[in-house]
Amino acid sequence: MLPRILVVDDDHYTRTLFKRLLGKSAELSLAADGAEARRLFAAGDFNLVLMDQRLPGENGIDLTREFRVQRPKVVTILMTGFADVRDAVAAVREGLFDYLTKPFDDLDALEAVIGKALELDAAYREIDGLRTRLATELCVPEAIGRSAAMERLLDQVRQVAGLDTTVLLEGESGTGKDVVARLLHAWSVRSAKPFLEVNCGGLPESLLESLLFGHEKGAFTGAAQASPGYFERAHGGNLFLDEIADMSPKLQSSLLHVLQSHQFTRIGSTQPRNTDFRLICATNRQLSGEVQAGRFREDLFYRINVVALRVPALRERQGDIILLAAHFLDFFNTKFGKSCGPFTAAAVHLLETSPWPGNVRQLKHCIERAVALHVGGPIDTAHLFAAGESVADTRFVAAPGGETALRYQDARADFERDFFRRLLDAAGGNISEAARLSGIPRQNLYVRIKRWGIVTD
Repeated sequence: MLPRILVVDDDHYTRTLFKRLLGKSAELSLAADGAEARRLFAAGDFNLVLMDQRLPGENGIDLTREFRVQRPKVVTILMTGFADVRDAVAAVREGLFDYLTKPFDDLDALEAVIGKALELDAAYREIDGLRTRLATELCVPEAIGRSAAMERLLDQVRQVAGLDTTVLLEGESGTGKDVVARLLHAWSVRSAKPFLEVNCGGLPESLLESLLFGHEKGAFTGAAQASPGYFERAHGGNLFLDEIADMSPKLQSSLLHVLQSHQFTRIGSTQPRNTDFRLICATNRQLSGEVQAGRFREDLFYRINVVALRVPALRERQGDIILLAAHFLDFFNTKFGKSCGPFTAAAVHLLETSPWPGNVRQLKHCIERAVALHVGGPIDTAHLFAAGESVADTRFVAAPGGETALRYQDARADFERDFFRRLLDAAGGNISEAARLSGIPRQNLYVRIKRWGIVTD
């Protein structure tokens, strides 16, 4: 289905330009004044509104505020002349996605901004649909993502979820292996039975042993009553052992026995008990390397490495970043009783170009902090990182030999940002002089310096 775009501009040339530019890729509605725009907006569900700042008898910014009262998440781009740029910047801070300066000489840049705005609208709509499904159905976990990497993973999960076999989830920390484990449970024939999760790396050996096997009354100091363990409680369902590589050699041996015999014995007891659960395990290490290093039992490795699924890092699914950010924004707004957002164009750019070494977990914490510390309204770049935290610090990646390497797109972004700062300094902050010195058309120069948040007063 083509996206629906409302163009509000009293200039016939501008309306014709958008019709020629977007007529084949979008369903356009054109309005020459506020009255016609109100009628069209009330009658249609638009993915994007392109609003001229100066309309006959009224201000486009005021009309945009009126539209946002009716639909708070409507994505809007303001079109403005050079004389009105300061008002446009203020409007972006109020919640507009971005602004464009007329005339439009760089049509590629114009289409790029429109494309990003439509991506954000699609993310908001997908998250709204997810919330509706979760409200009307059972609380089945959803893996958020539409990138090729996530689609491949979800296809694999669907294939193996119904098979009663052990699954090993591999991937970096923070990629969401626990979410995939819950999907395997939800889509399995055991979904009506328990799903239990244990982090093997976060517990001492004795406590983990008691948690898994259970114990009898008096089995050790403080055991005032008998307690079933996870092997017992997971009967009929799925047991998820996260960070299994951290399990001690003793417990590795015990786990192997349970998997082979389907029996276990509570601590302090001599009576074997039967159990039937499907094991799902996860690790952020290469288990084959752990076996070679003598830290993980080879026989246990072959027992759990029946079906191995790799959960991709966030840098491998860049197309999912804004969708995930929109989901976390919605989640934490609800949790904290706030109304933060939407993301500005600069924030979207920063989110998409940051490497996220901590993967989805880091992105989630970033949005949580932004919502927690923000009083409300649009989320810009300044809200995304803690005071004193440098975005650049997170963009260097390990290279062979232990060196550090900066990704090409980040190096290019650093050069462009520094170039325009120096250019404006040389021109004394005068945009016209900066355009003359650089040979860049003034309107294009505005777009570029605005992108880096260095518009001068």
